[in-house]
Formats: sequence, structure tokens, C-alpha cells
Amino acid sequence: MECKVEKTQNANEVKLEIKIEAEKFENAIKKVYFQNAKYFNIPGFRKGKAPQNIVERYYGKEIFYEDAFNELVPSEYEEALEVNKIEAVSRPEIDIITMEKGQDLVFTATVQTKPEVELGKYKGIEIEKIEYNVKDEDIENELADMQDKNARLITIDNRPAQEGDTAKIDFEGFVNGIAFDGGKAEGHDLVLGSGSFIPGFEEQVIGMKIGEEKEIKVTFPEEYFSKDLAGKEATFKVKLNEIKKKELPELDDEFAKDVSEYDTLKELKDSIKERLEKQNKDREKYEKQDAVVRVLVDEMKVDIPSGMIEMETENMMRDMEQRMSYQGLKMEQYLKMINKTEDEFKKAYEPQAIEAIKSRLGIEAVIKAEKIEANEEEIKAKIEEMAKNYGKEAKELEENENIKNYIKEGIEQEKAIEFLVANSKEKKAKAKKEVKEEKVEKTENKTTKKAE
Repeated sequence: MECKVEKTQNANEVKLEIKIEAEKFENAIKKVYFQNAKYFNIPGFRKGKAPQNIVERYYGKEIFYEDAFNELVPSEYEEALEVNKIEAVSRPEIDIITMEKGQDLVFTATVQTKPEVELGKYKGIEIEKIEYNVKDEDIENELADMQDKNARLITIDNRPAQEGDTAKIDFEGFVNGIAFDGGKAEGHDLVLGSGSFIPGFEEQVIGMKIGEEKEIKVTFPEEYFSKDLAGKEATFKVKLNEIKKKELPELDDEFAKDVSEYDTLKELKDSIKERLEKQNKDREKYEKQDAVVRVLVDEMKVDIPSGMIEMETENMMRDMEQRMSYQGLKMEQYLKMINKTEDEFKKAYEPQAIEAIKSRLGIEAVIKAEKIEANEEEIKAKIEEMAKNYGKEAKELEENENIKNYIKEGIEQEKAIEFLVANSKEKKAKAKKEVKEEKVEKTENKTTKKAE
């Protein structure tokens, strides 16, 4: 293979002229013939038994060209990128110059390349002080949550339904006097005040007595997922069968023993405080990292190629599609629900894609500027951790160069972000007098504008 590289008039774009030997192209044609021979039905031959030259004579000599090109070119193209140290960030635009049996295969591939980043200030980045302290109310809220999860439902028969009760109801919904699909249920448990039903429905169940039947009128939200019902008025025939309410356990040592490994409520509170403090430290860490990266991105200069944005948005969509598949939902269904086309959805993702690209490029530029590297011990430790998490043998992962490179890049990115945080500065909090003067100035400005 021969390859010539030239820059185009567009920034971050190159054109590769790739020449592949005639023999390689001929071999690719033969391979494609053997892969597809069984599909050809030519008079005088059993199906799939016609020789290659007969098939070419019958269908035309170009019959295998396209498949041979697709068979041969991807690996040759990747090799050309690697040899010429080109980091492609878009799909190539292919233009075939010569594709003829017995001749060298010649084509051009125009591709966008990874842009150069001009770093701004990245040492001594100033960020707001980020600090989260555990308050007594945080611990009380955690305990209240535990109480709620360990509550028992008791039957109520001496009063109407109240907010917070679980009402067991039968209901059937009608629009313009006609019952609609999915609008009927029996023995449905509804927590009043949970907001889990159509707006206005739960409020009208409050006050109902056991055995009471009632007509409830509501309006479906304009953004309701079913277009047939969105924005329409509906009437529900409702019967209240049963009322239950939560009975919370007492917050005492016995409660602590029942819900945890601790013997006293004090020990349980101490453990909650310790856990929340760890969560706060983690939160502080990640928010500081986000803050320095945002400043890094704001300070740097980079021209992002359109193909890079397109590929990033497609990757984001694929990730989202995979997550939705776990819930049994397809992308086509989701797009229909939100009333958007695929192109509109991609367009909405573009700002997020651009930010992700800028962050990645900025961190890579810091790695390069500071000569940050992952050593063998760090890579080995991460591989062993990954092997343990996925139930694999560490040796198996070590032999996979793609995985090793992925881990190496991840470690270097972590180190770069840690470097940025370690070299950042916290902005000084404004003095109370200064803040007060600023508020007065803003008030005066507003008053002046009104007067004008």
C-alpha cells in the first residue's frame, strides 16, 4: 500500500490518496466470490457451482467490485492513518479514482482530524469554595426515611381518607362519555398526595368514605404521553374500598437494633453522620473537579470539526438507546413520545456533545503539557480491580491492548484533573460590608431605572 497525505483548504482536514496493489484487490475479489457463490443461479450450472469467470461474464465483471472494496479498504485505511499518525475524528469521504481488475486500486479519503488546543490559564485556576457540612436535620431526615421504610400499614375505618393515606380504589375513566384504554382498574393502591396520578385526581379522593362512590373530573396535561388524551377533560367513576395509613415505629434503641447492626440509637446516628460526611467529601471532590474543568474549557481555544460533534452526538444517542433498551423501550418509541425526529433530537444534544469534546480535549492538552503518564504499577492495579469486578482473569485483560490503552488513558485523565484541583485556588469570600454595598448599589440602579 502507498499513501500520500495533503492538507485541504479546510482547517483540521486532510486528504489521503491510497493505492492498493492489484494483487490484493484481485484476492479480495476472489474472497468475495467464494463468500457469495452459493447465491448465484446460472443456467447450465448447479446453484452455487458456477466458476468465478462465468459469474462475471453473466452479471458483468464489476459484480464483485463493491464488496471487494468494502472487504479490503477498512483495514488498509486504518493502517494508513496509523502509519501517518493521523487522528481521524470523522467518517472519511471516499472518492474512487481507479477500481479495475488487474490494476492498482486507487482512492482518496478526506477526513477531519483532531484539532490542536491552545491552553489558557490552567495552573492557579480560581474556583468558589465548595464545602458541605452535615447538619442535624440531615441526620433526622435519614432517620425519618428509615422510619418510613419500616412503617406498617394499618386499616382505618372510622374516618374519611386523608392526605398520606393509601386508598384502595376501583376506577374507570371516560372521555366524552367513552371509556378509554388503560383507564380502568380494580383494587388499585393510591398514596394520596404522592402526585402519582393525573393532577387533581388525588385531591378529590381525599374526604371520601369507605364504600363511597364518586365522579371525579380532571384534565389530562397537555404534555401527556398519550396524544389521544393530552389536554382532554375526563371523568372517572371512583369507588373507595379501603383506607390504610402508615404507622411509624418509635425512634429508640429497639428501632436501631431492628434496622441496623447497632445496639443504640446514638450509635446509629453516629454511623449515619459518618456516612453522610463521606458522601459530602465525595461530592466536594467531584464538584471541584467539574469546576476546574469548566474554567479550563472557558480559558482554552479550540476549533472543533463538525464531524467530531456529529460522532459524539451519535455516541451519546447509542448510549441512551442502550439504557432505554434495559427498560424495554426503543428509540423510535421514545422519539414518538416526545414528538421529535432523530435529527431534531441530535441537534438538541449538540451543546452537550461540544462541552464533552472540549473537556476531553482540554484534559488531553494538560496531560501533554505536564507530561503526565500512567506507570505500569498503576495500570496493573487498575486491571486487577477491573478483573475482580467483572469476574475475569487479570492476565486475560493484560493481553488485550485496547483495554490496556483504555485504562492508561483513564488513569492519565484522573491524574490531570487531580493536578488541576491541586493547583487551583479558592476565591476569597466577599466581606459582609462589600456584599451589603453591592446590594445597595443594585437597589439604587433599579430605582434609577424606574425613575427614568
